[in-house]
Amino acid sequence: MADYHDDLRLAHVLADAADAATMDRFRALDLKVETKPDMTPVSEADKAAEELIRHQLQRARPRDAILGEEYGLEGTGPRRWVVDPIDGTKNYVRGVPVWATLISLMEAGEGGYRPVVGVVSAPALGRRWWAAKGAGAYTGRSLSSATRLHVSQVAKLSDASFAYSSLDGWEERGRLGGFLDLSRAVWRTRGYGDFWPYMMVAEGSVDICAEPELSLWDMAANAIVVQEAGGTFTGLDGVHGPHSGNAAASNGLLHEELLEYLNRG
Repeated sequence: MADYHDDLRLAHVLADAADAATMDRFRALDLKVETKPDMTPVSEADKAAEELIRHQLQRARPRDAILGEEYGLEGTGPRRWVVDPIDGTKNYVRGVPVWATLISLMEAGEGGYRPVVGVVSAPALGRRWWAAKGAGAYTGRSLSSATRLHVSQVAKLSDASFAYSSLDGWEERGRLGGFLDLSRAVWRTRGYGDFWPYMMVAEGSVDICAEPELSLWDMAANAIVVQEAGGTFTGLDGVHGPHSGNAAASNGLLHEELLEYLNRG
């Protein structure tokens, strides 16, 4: 099995640099925010963090490609770094601390690119999560000070905690009925949003989560953390990995029921 320790260590270095840049502008009164063509916000901090990560990767891994939310794809080859400089920009610009930098390394293989390293760093929460293929998932302050993650063992939907981002996307895609049925069937629902539900699935404090519309950079790092913690990460179509344009994550025991509900009209 390939050893991704050096790549994981680099991802932590990149996250450290991004954390410094994003925290420097968090809650700044003069933060500049623009609206992208898809009507979502982008701040100067999003752009600065991605530029910083790209420059460091170009020096440390010049042969690797880079795909980022703000500046697209650069380079080709079997290894591709995927970056979301600030996942949760709407929270960031309003001063809500639930946002994170997502960094993943994906490798080409049978069936396409798959994440092999992922780091999710949420500096305003004082939290970081990470994983490497075959090496498990962890949370902590650093590689040397970490706790291994394990998904929950909740096996009944009526005992499950379900996390989501919002209702709008489900309604727009004609899936609101199934979403509401699921929310009634579970023990508890909470709209934590963005990266956080996936990390809580990985650490066993939430049992299932899902989102109806996502991009690759929203999912790649989350996917490997959930998988290495023993969970299941698929699209709503049941295809494993972060390529379906939407996501469902669980402790594995509840995944079939999760998909069954969310694919109802």
